[in-house]
Amino acid sequence: MDRVKPLRADGRRNRERIVAAATELVGRDGAQASLEEIARRAGVGSATLHRHFPSRHALLEAVFRDGVAQLCARAAAQPGKAPAAELAAWLEELTVYTATNRGLAAVLLTGPEGLSAEELCCTDMLREVLNVLVARASSVGAIHAGATTEDLMMLANAIAVANEDDPLTARRVLRLALTGIRP
Repeated sequence: MDRVKPLRADGRRNRERIVAAATELVGRDGAQASLEEIARRAGVGSATLHRHFPSRHALLEAVFRDGVAQLCARAAAQPGKAPAAELAAWLEELTVYTATNRGLAAVLLTGPEGLSAEELCCTDMLREVLNVLVARASSVGAIHAGATTEDLMMLANAIAVANEDDPLTARRVLRLALTGIRP
């Protein structure tokens, strides 16, 4: 069995700087952001970038997973709001994140063979959080009984893709749609 060696501290820092630079530039330029500019922004050479991320796809997947993990962590760290408000706020954050990161989901969905769209897009992480939020909102009658996690995820994704690179419109359209799910 192959074992992956843990990164040394300098390697971990380089990887974190590369992901941070890529996150910023993908947000600005989309999924086709220049790898050379990412390396320059991270303060590393191209060889270092490619040692950590052998392909553009590998780097974009790390950017997306990091962003999704942060979204999921924020949802877990902010209980206490009214369930409907908590659900709406998190769906809004997810929609804005997806709309802001132009082309990221589309590029990942055309990824390497052998990985499903769910593995590439962290759908399981998102679904776990959304299941909890939907259950809370449902338990207090804050959403229609027929509204499912899958429905709300599809709604958020469709709005984000339709308003790619326009997070303000994505937020506004999601808010309009969410007023329709409340009883």
